[in-house]
Amino acid sequence: MVEFKNVFYTYPNGQHALHNVNLEIADGEFVFVVGSNGAGKSTLIKLMLRELTATQGSVTVNGYNLSKLKQRKVPEFRRTIGVVFQDYRLIPELTVYDNVAFALRVTDAPKRYIRSRVPYVLSLVGLSHKAKSRPEDLSGGEQQRVALARALVNDPEIIIADEPTGNIDPQRSYEIVDLLHQINNCGTTVLMVTHQHELVKYFGGRIININTGSIVFNEVIGGQDGASGGQYETDEF
Repeated sequence: MVEFKNVFYTYPNGQHALHNVNLEIADGEFVFVVGSNGAGKSTLIKLMLRELTATQGSVTVNGYNLSKLKQRKVPEFRRTIGVVFQDYRLIPELTVYDNVAFALRVTDAPKRYIRSRVPYVLSLVGLSHKAKSRPEDLSGGEQQRVALARALVNDPEIIIADEPTGNIDPQRSYEIVDLLHQINNCGTTVLMVTHQHELVKYFGGRIININTGSIVFNEVIGGQDGASGGQYETDEF
């Protein structure tokens, strides 16, 4: 579960980024976070990753109270979260297999586990046939799927996808979101930050809109694909 209680955040330069944010995301939910540039989306994510600590209030993620979490416990906490970035952040010198395996090697996972887990996760994202390829040989959509596989390989409780479709074409964008929904259907909580409202309207579900540091919309909407089962359609977010 993710819980923000009366959270404020002010940057050292005096910029007020979040204002009295209260938010709960239950285990197994799929949530879109939308908002314009500078609205507070990135600050929200950084607080969830414990890159920042709330100026006021408390943030709890996966049972960890991040406002009180000791620095030595941060790596342990972060292993419960998988993060997918817009710019992929793949290591160009490594193959697809080794880019995904890297996330396990840094945690000293047993070699036998790595040899079984990495092929399994690559099969989930449809890239078994690209295991020996390097990032430069992949399309943007394929690189994003490698990034998603790397986020999944530690079997996290939550996937945070930060603008994961920003650098790929529209058709591939829908495929990435559909893949995230498939992962969510297996029980993993997914939080996707996006500025692409057409994706949000197509898939529907729970939408959180942040504007000038405050949550101004937090509802479930119906999607155009007919699969989301939302309560109603809206243009408010």
